Order: sequence, then structure tokens, then C-alpha cells
Amino acid sequence: MSGLDQDELLCLSCPGIKQPSTDSSITHKPAVQPLHGLKLASHAVLEKAQQCGRLKCSKCGRSRMFFCYTCCSLVGVSQQEIPSIKLPVKIDIIKHPNETDGKSTAIHAKILAPEDVNIYTYPCIPEFETDKVVLVFPGPGSVPMQDLMQHLRDSVDCEPCPKRHRTEETQGATHVAQDPGSVAPDGAKASESRACPLERVVVIDSTWNQTNKIITDERLQALPRVELKTRKTCFWRHQKGKPESYLATIEAIYYFLKDYHEQCLAQEYSGEYDNLLFFYAYLHSLINSAKTAAGRD
Repeated sequence: MSGLDQDELLCLSCPGIKQPSTDSSITHKPAVQPLHGLKLASHAVLEKAQQCGRLKCSKCGRSRMFFCYTCCSLVGVSQQEIPSIKLPVKIDIIKHPNETDGKSTAIHAKILAPEDVNIYTYPCIPEFETDKVVLVFPGPGSVPMQDLMQHLRDSVDCEPCPKRHRTEETQGATHVAQDPGSVAPDGAKASESRACPLERVVVIDSTWNQTNKIITDERLQALPRVELKTRKTCFWRHQKGKPESYLATIEAIYYFLKDYHEQCLAQEYSGEYDNLLFFYAYLHSLINSAKTAAGRD
């Protein structure tokens, strides 16, 4: 669940570092676009910030770009310039103490959905009501997403009910300062939505080789587990020897919410959570472009 250090990655934007060529006369194999089709806010603000270079974080004074992964604060961009996402459940991220902050994608979720995401550094783990929480983690005992609703129904009665009509309470509504936001679904879709006992989702932020210390903690043993084995990672530093279904932290959060929206809330997905990948998609494109350019040099 870790990757290229942000400081190492963004040195690609520093003066003197050759940027990917945009010469259309150069032919090469078309790049695979695993993040194609996402409904993302404009990356113009990130492109502008990248051109300006690194700035000091107002809280810790360290040199950062886009955001400070130590202080969980924006650097060089304002909150009004990036998407702000409302999630249907709370996300609790349990971070391994040895996980390098600059390599973690957990910070993306905290910055983009600050009201619904909390990051804890192990051994700090909040208390959970086990019948209202699930842990996203693959392996024995984990249920696939399509079985999660039945599992929750077995725990707590879950009856169909009308969806709330207030736009700001729309499950997963995404708002950008320049955009009035998502439009609430019509009555037909609203009637199909379900109330669900799930309140919190726990995600472990760690390299896969370090997860054992956290996943075996007795405080997590009573939590039902769900896996996203039909999803494949497109992380730029996927760990060797691990299956493609082992996702980066922000990927796991995004795909869980997308599947939850469709399979548990029984609503048509219209990109409500795509902006969780706002930073991730931009960095993914930047890295792939740099790798392509390096391959031609």
C-alpha cells in the first residue's frame, strides 16, 4: 500500500529535469489508461502549482508540493480549488508506524474528504461497534462485496427506505468550488436506495509485508472483513510477488465506496467518489509520462 515518495516523484517538476516530450511525431505504443473515464475535477490547479515549484508548509516549514503529508494540509493550493467529497460512511485508516508518510496515499483521502476520514497511527486504534463496521482486507474469512449486504442484514435488520433529498446529504456528493456539485438523484432512483447499518470502514495503510502486525491485533479480530478481489491496482510501485488485487490505500477506499454505492445502497453510480482519485490520477499520469520519456532517452 505504499509507493514512490512524493518528494522523489515531484522532483520531476524541478528546473533542469527533462519533462516528457509532447512531440506528436514520436510514435510509440499507446499507453494503457486504467483511470480513463473518471469524472475528475480539473487538474489545472495542480499543473499551475507544479510550475510554481515547492513551497514551505505553513505548519511545519518543510518543503512540499500540493500538500504536506506530515501535517495533512494543503500547500500552494487552496481548499476552494480542489474537490471536497462527502462520503456515505466514515473511513478510519490505521497506519503502520513504519509507513513512510511521503509514500502513503492515505493522505489523499484525508485532504479530499476531511470530514469523513481519520488517520490513526498504530498501535492507536479507535473503539468500534462491531456490528456497524467492516475491515477492508483480503484473505481467509473475507467476504466479497456482493455478499456484504447479506452479511449486514444478518447482523442488523436492513429495510428499504427513501433516500434523503437534501443535496448536501446525497450519499457521496462531490462538490468543487467552481462547480455547483452533483445533482441529487430523481425520485425513481431514490426509492431504490437502501438504509444500511454500516457506519464505518477500516482500512490498513502499510506495505503488504508489514500488515501482519496490525491485522492480527485482537482489537480488529471481531470486525467482519470484506475483500475487493475483482479490482486491480494501477499503483506505480506495486509490490513484487503480490496479486494485482492488492490495492493502494486510496484505491481500496475508492473501489469499496463505488461497489458499496452500487451493490449495498442499490444506486446507479455516476462518479460520486471519482474525485477521491484527484491527486492519485494526476500523479499516475505524471509518473507514466516520466517513465515513457525515460524509455525513449
